[in-house]
Amino acid sequence: MSSFRIFLRLFNHVQMLPILESGEETLVGGQAVMEGVMMRAPHSYCVAVRKPSGEMVTEELPVERMSEKHAWMKWPVLRGLGTLGQALFLGMRALKFSANASLDDGSSEKPTEIPAWMMTVQVVLSLAFFLFMYKLVPLTLAGLLSNRIPVFKGQILFNSVDGLIRVVIFVGLLYLLSRTKDMRRVFEYHGAEHKVVFNYEAGTPVNVENAQQFVTWHPRCGTSFMFVIMLLSMLCYIVIPTPPTFLAKMGERIILLPFIIGLSYELIRFAARRRGSALALLTAPGLWTQRITTKAPSDEQAAVAIHALEGAMALEARQGGELVIA
Repeated sequence: MSSFRIFLRLFNHVQMLPILESGEETLVGGQAVMEGVMMRAPHSYCVAVRKPSGEMVTEELPVERMSEKHAWMKWPVLRGLGTLGQALFLGMRALKFSANASLDDGSSEKPTEIPAWMMTVQVVLSLAFFLFMYKLVPLTLAGLLSNRIPVFKGQILFNSVDGLIRVVIFVGLLYLLSRTKDMRRVFEYHGAEHKVVFNYEAGTPVNVENAQQFVTWHPRCGTSFMFVIMLLSMLCYIVIPTPPTFLAKMGERIILLPFIIGLSYELIRFAARRRGSALALLTAPGLWTQRITTKAPSDEQAAVAIHALEGAMALEARQGGELVIA
């Protein structure tokens, strides 16, 4: 596999990290990676990946909860930022492990490994891509429309159009990526991760047969989280006074982003515990969108997700951690 193809493949996967990851520091959750699944318990992490040879390899790691490291991480909104930051860090680690495993075809004594600089560049490019695609482009298009049709200059209509463009871009990119062979495999592992988490939460024996009986969409998922962020962004921009200039509007969106992320986390957390509540309806579009980001897994893929969960649970048990089911 050429270096450019590896770089492009990693770029697509890094873009999907917020979409694929799920979990909360007191709950069991996971994330799909290249030919595998990462599972997390409150104090442990395990990623299981199937190599090209069919061999399954794992990596385990004790994880300290952010709220145990810093007391202020227990505060609403702020805890969401800390938990998401840790989830993305672990997600990048799991992605790198899976990428290295996918490159190890057994033909060399020293397998090819992804260099650290490539992962750093991926993070920088992904952040730039996010700001460009989901902040700059919608704002520019909404501005062009308001210049042609003055009625859209009003705060409510302008920010509604800006938000709708953002959602269309988001869903459109997900759909296009889902049509690629590589990403479809990842979405199948995403479905496997959700099925296994549902199986665990149901309190029934976790095995392939039981896991396959559950649906692939889960309320505590990065896809739903991203959708909630977009909906709350639209509402915040409508309510908060809009600056007059383009640069000021762009700056406002960047400054408010941490607050919106933290607030979205609280909403997803609430919805996961009270699935019949009115606020939980805000997560419904994310559940619908998971029809794109999750696919029905094979039994082999479900087995990989179960192996990752068992590894995380075993490590959690060795540390004496308490598991809480949503």
